[in-house]
Amino acid sequence: MDDSEIIDKLGGTSAVAEICKIKPPSVSEWRKNGIPDARRQFLELLRPDVFGEPSTDKREVAERIAALLRAAA
Repeated sequence: MDDSEIIDKLGGTSAVAEICKIKPPSVSEWRKNGIPDARRQFLELLRPDVFGEPSTDKREVAERIAALLRAAA
């Protein structure tokens, strides 16, 4: 699934912009240039259903959260 499909499954450009607290033109750029890694990790944690089966491995989940927090710092 490409990034544009992910954005659509999350509700579209405006919905993703609202979730990420950014402006819709930024999300529109993601359709062309790809979702930035930190934003992708955030969206995966928020909506694992869109990205496939959620992980049940606690270590993997902890690593994803730690990476997201590092990226946000």
